[in-house]
Formats: sequence, structure tokens, C-alpha cells
Amino acid sequence: MGAMNWFVLYTKSRFEKKVAEGLRRKGLEVYCPVQRTRRKWSDRYTWVEEPLFRSYCFVRLTEKEHYKVFEVPGVVRYLFWLGKPAVVRDAEIEGLREILANFDHECVSICGFDVNDRVKVKGGVLDSLEGEIVEKRGSRLQVFIDALKVIVYVDERKAELEKV
Repeated sequence: MGAMNWFVLYTKSRFEKKVAEGLRRKGLEVYCPVQRTRRKWSDRYTWVEEPLFRSYCFVRLTEKEHYKVFEVPGVVRYLFWLGKPAVVRDAEIEGLREILANFDHECVSICGFDVNDRVKVKGGVLDSLEGEIVEKRGSRLQVFIDALKVIVYVDERKAELEKV
């Protein structure tokens, strides 16, 4: 049997926990990291468990078993990196588990970029320049660089940006 690896699945919106349960029922090892957060309803506060990564779920299997995940409703596709399904190291999954087990969940957050966010470029020819995200389509961002008065197109998966 081939090597077991963790792969990233992209799921339908708000299907993360349903996909994880469906994969478990199929006998696959799955990890859907959840975060306990406090939510305000109209009349009270309550604690809810929400996926740490929206629309993502991790599954451990061999490459020969890749097809099995598509038997579960809500699975859209594998996340790819350099033309192949993205592999996550065991140590990274264990690190996530440890963080969620040992730290206050209100201190854990995943930051993405949105339109109107101020960002600073880290590295490359535009190093240290700041700008504003004017449009976002998937992982492709249009950033207006103030100092140059130009719009640059950035793939947020490849570029190093930080919120200002």
C-alpha cells in the first residue's frame, strides 16, 4: 500500500463538519479543526464550534484512495499546489491539534485579505511599499500601491503581504 499523507479538501460553504463526518463513516482518517467562539444571539450569548479554516478539511489517505472522498456529499475538490494535490506534513497537523488543545480559542485566528484592507509588501522589488486592496477574485488581489500610483496584481498564495 502507498504512503499515507494528509491532503486538503475544498468543501462547499458550511459543509466542513458534514464532510468530516461523512469521511469518518467511510473509514477514512479526517481532521476538521474547530474553534470554540462566543456568539451573540438576539437574547443571549452561546458558545459554538466553527471550522478554523472555512471550506477546508484534511483527510489522510494514499494516492490510490483519492477517489473515495468524492463519494461524500459536499466535497468539491482537492486543493492543489504546483499541479498536484497539496500534501500537509504530519507535524503541521499535530501542531494545529496542539494549538487548539492548549490555547484559548479566542486568541487563535486565521487572517485573510479583503477589499479595502491596507497591506504592506514583504520582499521582492516592491518591498516595504504599502497599498490598499481594491479587488479580490479568489486568491488574486488587485493592490493599489500608493507611492507608485499603480495597481499591481498579486496572488496571495505566492506573495508575502501583511496587514497594516
